[in-house]
Amino acid sequence: MSQRIASLSVLLVMVAVVIGSGCLWGGGPSRVHPPSISASAAASGAMDQYDTDKDGVVKGPELDKAPSLKAAIKQLDTNGDGGVSADEVSARVKAWQDSKVGKMSLSCMVKVNGRPLSGAKVTFEPEKFLGTEVKACSGTTDANGIANPSVPVEGDDPGGAACGLYLVRVSKQEGGKELIPAKYNTQTTLGKELALDAAEMQEGMLHFELTSP
Repeated sequence: MSQRIASLSVLLVMVAVVIGSGCLWGGGPSRVHPPSISASAAASGAMDQYDTDKDGVVKGPELDKAPSLKAAIKQLDTNGDGGVSADEVSARVKAWQDSKVGKMSLSCMVKVNGRPLSGAKVTFEPEKFLGTEVKACSGTTDANGIANPSVPVEGDDPGGAACGLYLVRVSKQEGGKELIPAKYNTQTTLGKELALDAAEMQEGMLHFELTSP
């Protein structure tokens, strides 16, 4: 019972933070609307990009090369076959839009070999198949390895991040040299789904445990 209460408390705090930061708007002229995404075009694009054997499902080795889909498999794989189909991508996009969430506050913690990584740029890059209205968001980790990625803030824009499937890139450079392995940036294997009901989002913070020689 105490664990359930603690989980509920975390969720309530997260919702309060999202509302307080202006990421969910109740109406009126300042409402932040979800980005316009064509569910059918996104589904078709995801298959074109990742379904290399053209059997209609991104599965197995294909899924290993689709980090955002793999990260969201619990939400996407509604028929339990271990893969992702066009219909499942389309349904998930529609679920984001039905949620009416325009922007969300976003926090993440990055560690390398178990230690907090400071001074690193963390970028959430939306999948190309989502179209052009979902924008990338980024932030820099502090001494505790925590970053609060956001889209560039303009005017009354509250910042934060939109629902979507993202590739995640972590980079830290010194003297023009990249200190983080390519598998976490230029050839990233990291992906996340951002949505209020997505894995880890209800905990209030995303975690990235990196390894480096």
